[in-house]
Amino acid sequence: MRLLKSIAKFLPVAVAVTGVMACGNGFQQKPVSAAAQIKVYSTGKGGYIMMDTVVKSTEEWRKSLTDQQFHVLREKGTERAFSGDSWDNHRQGIYRCAGCSLELFRSQAKFDSGTGWPSFTAPIAPENIRTSEDNSLFTRRTEVLCPRCGGHLGHVFADGPKPTGLRYCLNSAALQFIPAE
Repeated sequence: MRLLKSIAKFLPVAVAVTGVMACGNGFQQKPVSAAAQIKVYSTGKGGYIMMDTVVKSTEEWRKSLTDQQFHVLREKGTERAFSGDSWDNHRQGIYRCAGCSLELFRSQAKFDSGTGWPSFTAPIAPENIRTSEDNSLFTRRTEVLCPRCGGHLGHVFADGPKPTGLRYCLNSAALQFIPAE
């Protein structure tokens, strides 16, 4: 018991230094409070680059995003089907994160899924998205997130066309379309 008490007094220091805190039987990552570096693919550079993550307060996000973008990206909301400006876009270009401008998907990977949301077969590179288990709404889904700002983009399903068989079903409000030059 004395050992536990002596360890407990050092726990806040360990959390501050490592960013990890004890949680039940294991360890849990503390939310990142400062920018970190991530490796992503850049179409402009034609290869992988290192980028800083984007860390903002709720107030900063509210100031930099529209109400709809904030609802989708920061509150994990969903826009109505057939309401966004990207679901029926057939122009060539790149789809970026509306929160931080990270390149996410090429228009060549876009297809008409009939769902009313922009759908893609694959991201620009696996590193340009992040996925997480989503058990909300009484179902199990895979959430798609921006690895740079943590913004909610949509979900990925295993009912897409070849070659990947995946359908990245995203919200137009989470995307910024940049036409090809």
